[in-house]
Amino acid sequence: MAKIERKYMAHYIDAALPAALEEGEPNYVRIGKDLEEYSPEMSADVQKTKNILGETSVLLASYEKSGSVEPYYAEKGDPLFARLQAIVDGGLVLDDCNTTVIEVHMWEEKQTNGFPAVKDDAVIEVSSYGGDATGYQIPFTLHYKGAPVAGFFDPSTNTFSTEAGT
Repeated sequence: MAKIERKYMAHYIDAALPAALEEGEPNYVRIGKDLEEYSPEMSADVQKTKNILGETSVLLASYEKSGSVEPYYAEKGDPLFARLQAIVDGGLVLDDCNTTVIEVHMWEEKQTNGFPAVKDDAVIEVSSYGGDATGYQIPFTLHYKGAPVAGFFDPSTNTFSTEAGT
């Protein structure tokens, strides 16, 4: 079996401005430029108990998935930059930080409506802004809400669908 190159696991984030600022369709942007690594952490809630017989039972109760995007260099005209700057400038909280993320399995066979993908709701947490002499940076963390939906994503149209294609 051949190893899968990292570039085939694609991560998209909806960069559309929150409803309080703009009404509209999702605007999916692929993250990865300037990133050497993006690895969402699963943070499992594992509960171990030992009974009186000395046996251990293990229960994996849930995951709290999150991923850090650092560095993120701001670029004029990038919709994700506009979204992050709106959070910084407005001190946005609550629903104004909600978004969706899509993980696309581009190593799998493409269907008529795109590649197999998983979409999840998430919250954007801007951790800082500014940076050094290399450029204006706005690192952030995506906190997944844990309600994944399987479907298909077409990178040529930036659309997600739950309907199977052939």
